[in-house]
Amino acid sequence: MSDLYQTIAKSNVGRTILKSVNLPLPVPLERYQHGQTSFITGNVLLGTTEDSRIKQAIESTLSESDAMVYTSAVTAGDEVKFKSLVFDATTINSSDELIKLYEFFKPVIKRTAPNGRIVVIGTPPEGADTPQQAVAQRALEGFVRSIGKEVKKSCSAQLIYISKGAENQLTSPLRFVLSPKSAYVSAQIIRVNKGSALPKEFDWNKPLKDKVALVTGAARGIGESIAEVLARDGAKVICLDIPQAAQPLETVARRIGGEALQLDITAENAPAEIAAKLKDMGGADIIVHNAGVTRDKTLGNMPEHFWKMVMDINLTSEERINDKLMEEKLINKNGRIVCVSSMSGIAGNFGQTNYGASKAGVIGLVQTYAPILGKEKITINAVAPGFIETKMTDAMPFTIREAGRRMNSMSQGGRPQDVAETIAFFSSPASSGITGNVVRVCGQSLIGA
Repeated sequence: MSDLYQTIAKSNVGRTILKSVNLPLPVPLERYQHGQTSFITGNVLLGTTEDSRIKQAIESTLSESDAMVYTSAVTAGDEVKFKSLVFDATTINSSDELIKLYEFFKPVIKRTAPNGRIVVIGTPPEGADTPQQAVAQRALEGFVRSIGKEVKKSCSAQLIYISKGAENQLTSPLRFVLSPKSAYVSAQIIRVNKGSALPKEFDWNKPLKDKVALVTGAARGIGESIAEVLARDGAKVICLDIPQAAQPLETVARRIGGEALQLDITAENAPAEIAAKLKDMGGADIIVHNAGVTRDKTLGNMPEHFWKMVMDINLTSEERINDKLMEEKLINKNGRIVCVSSMSGIAGNFGQTNYGASKAGVIGLVQTYAPILGKEKITINAVAPGFIETKMTDAMPFTIREAGRRMNSMSQGGRPQDVAETIAFFSSPASSGITGNVVRVCGQSLIGA
């Protein structure tokens, strides 16, 4: 469904009326277009120091783009607008030194271009050298979340915590948060640890070349978009959905050059059938647990089968499938598992005790298994979508739909592509140092952390 409010906000008359009554004026998001070669264009202001352990990694990453990089706002000139402001906070060692954030951002924050990117890079507090440094580094989270609510114009703000010794893993998350692929991601914290080095022939335009991916719930909506984006990036995609969705499933698989697998993931034999399929494919490199349902009722009015269905599809089936694939060693070395959680699993939602519990359980699954799977060189992460424009949200009552669209820092709903791009980022061989993360794709929803 088109966003009528946003259409009105684009017109001069509409903008004037909405502004006069202090209503939000959403700026259309710039999203990745197939064939785009540079992950960022425009002017970038970089704040770093010579003694920084990540200076070289930042500069090397930016040199791979078409951006014009400045190290001084004065050199750039007062008339220059910045597409991105990148600040290296790894050298901040005490709360007194947090003034450096103010000194860097204050003079230029109003010169951030629409759809701009604000990126702060720090050291994980748990990896700090002193208690004072840990305190200062933890403060970065509050700064980033707050500035994300101030900049408007569909700009985003992110914090990357890069562990010591993981400097060579910075490229993937930095490229992602600077690019249009992170259009609907804001105020997120990405933690990066040590990982595998990339092969010299790695192609950023086809990062998933020769990879095999399984996507559940792939017949429509977010699952369809995930399958499309992974295929675009080079993966051979096995599209899985229930037999009742056979026709749209076959259509999706045919369109992306993938394969269709009709299967109910809650069936007793489902893990074995998936394992058999992946064995024929030489194992899987990427598993995306996207299939999910809602059966909403307040707890006092909820029938037992509503609870069991939601829990089985959204959570328990994922555990069974993972266990089987690990037992059969069918997730290849340097493999990726990505789960789709939800904002309901973080903030809760009226009438969704079953759904909220299942999606919080997905987060628990990710955080619990990250260190376990890490021993097998497998990463596991989750995305937590907020209000995403799908057929399901189209069916919502008007007032609820409008509230969902506006109650975020970007004052608009996201698209399935936004979720898919984040999953593709987690799935990349370049993201081997990223595990146990939960990234919200919600435009910085005003509900939840």
